[in-house]
Amino acid sequence: MDETRRKLTTIFCADVQDYTRLMGADEEGTLASLKRCREAMGRLIESHGGRVINTWGDGLIADFPSVVEAVRAAVDTQNELAGFNASRPSDGRMLFRIGINLGDVIVEGDDIYGDGVNIAARLQASATAGGIVISSTVYDQVRNKVAVGFEFLGPLAVKNVDEGVPSYAVRIGDASNDVQPAERSAARPPRPAAVMTEPQPVPQRRRSFAVLGVVSAALIGINLLTWDGVFWAHFPVLAFAVIAALAWNRSQTRFDRRLAALTILALGFICINLFTWSGTFWAVWPILGVAAVSGLRWSMRR
Repeated sequence: MDETRRKLTTIFCADVQDYTRLMGADEEGTLASLKRCREAMGRLIESHGGRVINTWGDGLIADFPSVVEAVRAAVDTQNELAGFNASRPSDGRMLFRIGINLGDVIVEGDDIYGDGVNIAARLQASATAGGIVISSTVYDQVRNKVAVGFEFLGPLAVKNVDEGVPSYAVRIGDASNDVQPAERSAARPPRPAAVMTEPQPVPQRRRSFAVLGVVSAALIGINLLTWDGVFWAHFPVLAFAVIAALAWNRSQTRFDRRLAALTILALGFICINLFTWSGTFWAVWPILGVAAVSGLRWSMRR
């Protein structure tokens, strides 16, 4: 039998709002979307030093050695999934609810049990679609360390826990993280919160890409109209292309973002090498340097 022990850890619980309805409307499409969202969530959890413990149905549970990184992972997850849902119809969006608690748990093999897990699950159930709710034990650790706002929700009743668990909604968007009115309590006012941040809207990014495209076309036109034997427009156009690709990479969920960013930079160096070709393929050295730094950062986060 696996050894039983206890540990203090940060528990991260998530599930999908209205999952049964989504499955009833489109089983195959919903399952494909769930897998895609779960892959993105798992990647973000791992990138913040967390570990996915178990998944069931539409649910997921993970734990983190760092409270701050757990909240950052939750915020990054909701921001990334907001981009995924932006192009989907309102009745087909896959919106996750996330609850986070810092507590003492029982460890058996790869699984964790106890009130710490139950509290995280209760917090998750209290969040609305696309929302994050944290316990006061988490709030006390992150309130001055994560650039989001918080709203005190009052105590939540949890099975097998005598006293209500004080909880906070993480404010990452307008009213996106409110709990239902029945969950609110006329309790103490919230303490001062940090500045709220929001993901850049998708339409705004598209407009930015369109502007870069127009400017690139204008530069090429100027170069051709003032032709003196040198095609210089490819350098600013390449810079715009790299900027646009890196901006796109921040919101995409299909590929690993760090690997994609490395690939974009590598292609940029290769293009510069080709544009200034003198018989030597020197781009291999900056590419190797970027890869080494990325590998070192990844290994230090493990």
